[in-house]
Amino acid sequence: MGALQITLGVTGVAVSVMAWGMFVAAVMRMVRIIRLGQPDSTRNGPFLARLGVMIKEFAAHTRMAKVGTVAPWHWLVMWGFLIGSVVLFEAYGEVFVPGFRWPVIGDLAVWNLLVELIGVGTVAGGVALVIIRQLNHPRRTELSRFAGSTFWQAYFVEAVVIIEGVGILGVKAAKVASGLETQPIWANFVTNPIGHLLPPDHNLVSVMAIIKLLSGMIWLAVVSKNLTMGVAWHRFSAFFNIYFKRRADGGVSLGAAKPMMSAGKPLDFEEADPDKDVFGAGKAEDFSWKGWLDFSACTECGRCQSQCPAWNTGKPLSPKLVVTALRDHAFAKAPYLLAGGRRDVAGDEVGITGTDAEARLAKIDVLALAESQRPLVGGPDEAGVLDPDVLWSCTTCGACVEQCPVDIEHVDHIIDMRRYQVLIESNFPSELGGMFKNLENKGNPWGQNSRDRLAWTQGLDFEVPVFDGELAADVEYLFWVGCAGAFEDRAKKTTRAVAELLHTAGVSFVVLGPEETCTGDPARRAGNEFLFQMLAQQNVEVLNTVFDGRERAKRKIVVTCAHCFNTLANEYPQIGGEYEVVHHTQLLNRLVRERRLVPVAPISEDV
Repeated sequence: MGALQITLGVTGVAVSVMAWGMFVAAVMRMVRIIRLGQPDSTRNGPFLARLGVMIKEFAAHTRMAKVGTVAPWHWLVMWGFLIGSVVLFEAYGEVFVPGFRWPVIGDLAVWNLLVELIGVGTVAGGVALVIIRQLNHPRRTELSRFAGSTFWQAYFVEAVVIIEGVGILGVKAAKVASGLETQPIWANFVTNPIGHLLPPDHNLVSVMAIIKLLSGMIWLAVVSKNLTMGVAWHRFSAFFNIYFKRRADGGVSLGAAKPMMSAGKPLDFEEADPDKDVFGAGKAEDFSWKGWLDFSACTECGRCQSQCPAWNTGKPLSPKLVVTALRDHAFAKAPYLLAGGRRDVAGDEVGITGTDAEARLAKIDVLALAESQRPLVGGPDEAGVLDPDVLWSCTTCGACVEQCPVDIEHVDHIIDMRRYQVLIESNFPSELGGMFKNLENKGNPWGQNSRDRLAWTQGLDFEVPVFDGELAADVEYLFWVGCAGAFEDRAKKTTRAVAELLHTAGVSFVVLGPEETCTGDPARRAGNEFLFQMLAQQNVEVLNTVFDGRERAKRKIVVTCAHCFNTLANEYPQIGGEYEVVHHTQLLNRLVRERRLVPVAPISEDV
């Protein structure tokens, strides 16, 4: 052990102590910040199912694979980080003793081959990701998914990845040059020829080892000082975000909207207290801890942005920028919240009070105090975290959630903010006011008379059976027509066609007619949870009366409207409505396969 080894070794240890200390402190602070969110008991268990989903998603990159050009390179970088961490710790020994290797595994040719592959894969993956980012840079494409992303953070992470990979290969090549590598050539298929080009100097091993070590320590120090650096922190937070996703079976967090939560459980409007309960999200602390974890896990990859129909049609909404804006605001406000600060609906301080309130507030960072006064959604006279046009441009289609590789639940957060705007602020687009009124008074978005819900049956050559208080035993399906299917001219054509086909196939069905009302889907997606609950409970009461005495398997509903399908199948179970819901295309497909529906004209090819 020479003077150079001692100097480099002591330097590496000193920097490591500082970096690891900073990182541990940052992790503890990150946990404290995420816990500022509201409780959410729906994320608990089952442990093994959630663990299995998490392992599958990260090991097989099932979500990342939706963009095939990126997935293999990111997969290489990910495994390079995980396995490379073991190689990184080996550098502590290599700096002091160039010939150091891990006991047991260090002498295995297979292990050395794995390290070789990790080094090559890490460098290749890092370079490929930089190239992909450049090819999709906003300066090249108008609707780049990277528009609005923080580029220096991504380039820093990718640069460290490449340097670590070079360090891994450099140490091995230096060992080959110095005669310290005893493994077969096939275990060093890249570093062996490189090593023969290098001078036989043991000091070179220590230099390469310190490069490998310090690159990792610098990375730790930088990310520790930047808690909002999601492109780096997702290496840790993504595992938890996937584990705690809404559906334990691994399904995407779509379908039913998340129930309106307060104190960790669904809000009961009959017992709700505006002074105590949370009505949607009007402040950062109104989001659940899972929401805060979502914000922390965002990598700014922009996949959500690239798939958003609002963004792609020139609207101001970008799901990515919504999440990053909420993240930056929440973390900037965190010191105020951690100090006990809270504001009521009127904006008055209710958390830090008493004779020493002024002194306690003076200790809080002025930027945190400023953030505490910013509304989530701005208005005509004040700038909020989000512009109202951004919030109301969302169609809640869920393309963002479907694409997100770390399972961020954008739609749930947008709906929660809308709930607060509608229920507490009464601040929403004027067009929605008319729709809400029509839904409440007429049971449909257009204000049509409920007596006209059977107008679509006129002209049919058979009588459409209408529920008259008792469901006959031979009736198999309730045909839920929906508002569009009953009132909108184009949709009525579909309704008539489906009814005719069911009649032709001999499927026994009934409709509700005037007893049917809107499922409440437009109200819920627009944030009017109270109106949704009113309409949904009314419908569930009617449907439970219709199917009284029948087991769930025989409570069959066929629908033509995708919105009605989702609400009846996925959202009504939240309020006690358990039915077997099928889309008309599914039912017609089955009838064709069973030869109960036979095309009049022969079909010459598969469709």
